[in-house]
Amino acid sequence: MEILEFFGMKKDEVPSARLIALEQDMAKYKPSSNELSPNAIEEFVQSFFDGTLKQHLLSEDLPSDWAAKPVKVLVAANFDEVVFDTTKKVLVEFYAPWCGHCKQLVPIYDKLGEHFENDDDVIIAKIDATANELEHTKITSFPTIKLYSKDNQVHDYNGERTLAGLTKFVETDGEGAEPGPSVTEFEEEEDVPARDEL
Repeated sequence: MEILEFFGMKKDEVPSARLIALEQDMAKYKPSSNELSPNAIEEFVQSFFDGTLKQHLLSEDLPSDWAAKPVKVLVAANFDEVVFDTTKKVLVEFYAPWCGHCKQLVPIYDKLGEHFENDDDVIIAKIDATANELEHTKITSFPTIKLYSKDNQVHDYNGERTLAGLTKFVETDGEGAEPGPSVTEFEEEEDVPARDEL
């Protein structure tokens, strides 16, 4: 079952083919159909070598109540619309359900969401980075916390995972953090998150 999740497949899609490009940070590719004939497989592989095959990115369905709680739930489908809104600054936790550090952060992050709940300029959000992949953002450890400012600068949070530390980070627009590339400077590639913080 874990191998199906890794490939972003469901049981009813088996048998099917997938391609992983190890030299492209484990980028996954999916054929346009589930046909497993020699011709279909050959066309699938050839389209990869021709550079015409679009990368297959994992995405969960958007929950109907994604914005109901103080900490908003993001998936690949609503990430860009919410995070790159230039009228708000958005703090995003990229987490993995099995990550112990992520589980420890939950009560603190929930309090952070409550703290900013009535602030129209701030959104506190989270995304399961094992089930949702983004072309423009690579996640290599969990939890990863990023602040997206109104001018679309990205600031990585490397401080202590405390309510006071996170609150100050948001209120000061990521003060003390080295800004990452702006949204327009992101390379269009994705990464399969590494499980280095169990």
